[in-house]
Amino acid sequence: MFRWFSQVAALTLFNLKTLPQRLGSVAAAVVGMAGVVAVLVGVLSIQQGFRRTMAVSGAPDVALVLRGGSDGEMTSILGRDDVRLIAEGPGLARDSTGALASPELFVIINLPKKSTGTDANVPMRGVTPAAFGVHDQVKLVEGRRFEWGRNEVIVGRAAQGQFRGLDVGSQLHLGQNVWTVVGAFTADGGLPESEIWTDAAVLQPAYRRGNSFQSLKAKLVSAGSFQRFKDALTADPRLNVKVQRETEFYAGQSRALTAIVTILGLIIGILMGLGAVFGALNTMYTAVAARSREIATLRALGFRSSPVLLSVIAESIALAALGGAVGALGAWLAFDGYQAATMNWQSFSQVAFAFRVGPALLLLGLFYALALGLVGGLFPAIRAARLPVATALRE
Repeated sequence: MFRWFSQVAALTLFNLKTLPQRLGSVAAAVVGMAGVVAVLVGVLSIQQGFRRTMAVSGAPDVALVLRGGSDGEMTSILGRDDVRLIAEGPGLARDSTGALASPELFVIINLPKKSTGTDANVPMRGVTPAAFGVHDQVKLVEGRRFEWGRNEVIVGRAAQGQFRGLDVGSQLHLGQNVWTVVGAFTADGGLPESEIWTDAAVLQPAYRRGNSFQSLKAKLVSAGSFQRFKDALTADPRLNVKVQRETEFYAGQSRALTAIVTILGLIIGILMGLGAVFGALNTMYTAVAARSREIATLRALGFRSSPVLLSVIAESIALAALGGAVGALGAWLAFDGYQAATMNWQSFSQVAFAFRVGPALLLLGLFYALALGLVGGLFPAIRAARLPVATALRE
């Protein structure tokens, strides 16, 4: 057994030492593999970034209340009486101003993208003072908060980076109304950073919404208070509402886009992977053909077929690992943290988010490269192991 392992090690080392003699084909295989991994990781980083943005947007101790039968804020409506009854529900957290129940108005405005200049749907949210207690991750980082009762707004940092006209001090002309941007905020990278916030009492008449809201977000005493709060609201005959944890709601919002991106990434990865496999096959067949006499000599000296086979596969996997590492590193440098915006099909508005290339995604790309290297080296390895000694010595 020791002799067998020593033969595998000796042959593998011999193969790797001959790589400089085949620099052209080796470089082509490494670059091809790097490209496959970089593209695969880059596409899937969109999914990871969008999912993270939606995940950090919700909190387990925050409940979201919509009109019964609604699947999102755009299709929901809550009246003033509904809001009052919901705010009286059990299990709500309170501060000096009362229950932390935030009725919110959700409208869509058009703003040009910085990258293309084309108009995009941007969410504008009307809030009440309780919103800053419910959304405790929201932190002002520039300027000041808007004053209640005035046409002033604060904007999320992600929206500010993606859309024109959102710098602090600038003015937004929306219909017959002019709004002044007075501050910018962050929200730990969550969905609110894609939004524009203002006083709901000012936004309602501007968009002819009367005393209505789209949703209500309620801060609970604890995550365990959710079921009691939900049961009380759904059992009240005066209300027709749908109650979800905020985390569940945003997980559902991200499901459609993440599924599309995942399928797209797999299709691209498979198609490009086929090209990488053919590149590896070409490289390894060339290597076997160029060294057929050396391999036959080693066989004649007593080296067995299985060490020859494993040494060729090991060389292919080593090249794939090198290409995969280069591609993963390139994808991390190019995509991690890259800011972009895409459509949230649940709300028909833009969501700004950052691509995310984490360790799990890098390992996935490297594993995919190793799998392609194994497949690409298998058939040339079988040919090398089965090559008749006498025939090879005459080549």
